[in-house]
Amino acid sequence: MSPPTDGPLVTLTLNPCIDISYDIPRLIPDQKVHARADRYDPGGNGINVARAFKRLRVPAHSICIVGGEIGDFLQRLIAHELDHPHCIRIEGETRVNVTLLQDTPRTQFEISGTGPQVSALALQGVVDEVLNLAGGGFVVLTGSLPPGVPEEIYATLIRALRAQAAHCVVDAQGAALVCAIAEHPYLIKPNRYELELLLGRPLPTLDDVIAEARALQRRGIEYVCVSLGAEGALLVDAQATYLADTPTVEVASTVGAGDSMIAGLLTALSRGEGPAEALRLGIACGSGTASRPGTALFGYQQIQSLLGAIDVRRIPHTTGRAAG
Repeated sequence: MSPPTDGPLVTLTLNPCIDISYDIPRLIPDQKVHARADRYDPGGNGINVARAFKRLRVPAHSICIVGGEIGDFLQRLIAHELDHPHCIRIEGETRVNVTLLQDTPRTQFEISGTGPQVSALALQGVVDEVLNLAGGGFVVLTGSLPPGVPEEIYATLIRALRAQAAHCVVDAQGAALVCAIAEHPYLIKPNRYELELLLGRPLPTLDDVIAEARALQRRGIEYVCVSLGAEGALLVDAQATYLADTPTVEVASTVGAGDSMIAGLLTALSRGEGPAEALRLGIACGSGTASRPGTALFGYQQIQSLLGAIDVRRIPHTTGRAAG
């Protein structure tokens, strides 16, 4: 169990965006399609985590890089969405991500922009800002890396933040995640597909997922959380594996659900609550966001209702394999 901390909660978004979502009846090749509804939201994984913290009434700092006129628009949006935004300006243009929600057949398409080139000088400014804000607290390092940012950046930050007694949470893919794991972050949260990519092989059963999550935890990571989509999620620490199903909700969009889950997990852990309570709140936040359209996030009262519908099972590691 994590001790409660008075240290800050900080999120880092190196490749933020404007998230645009459109509801459409159907995509038709070579024809114009008129959207019935659209939304414009500040985006990027770290920004979404900070948006979720605000909905949980938890103050947090959010550091991000912005550029150009789209970056100006992003700053205006996050001024209303976040408690303590810290925007570092660079040359170039902040990217745009587009989500299409199609009715027939019901399908979600996601298109992600690349992002602007980040200079070494600008990146050092970001690192300095993180180190200035995060001492003794929790730092969420999540999302894609823009051009010019080395794959080792999260690992570099974990090393530096450890000297300041900060706990690092990592939600990343590929080489960035591999490098981060070597530095023993406090928590990682791959989904099942990302875990399979990390290992280079499929994990067809729940027992396979649990075994690999435990193996990662034994490499010096305090908590390993694996989201399983509609099947729920699991959280592993040194003593046990915690499993919970997803409550029944009508899924409208999965954008931001994983980020909301991180906010729920970390809200509970930062308050000194145990892993079972952390997993319950994380799943409630993720499920609440999945029930919202486009890039909208959960509501506070919705989470209070969902919490009672989530049952967490604890499987001590001494008992071996999970009961079905």
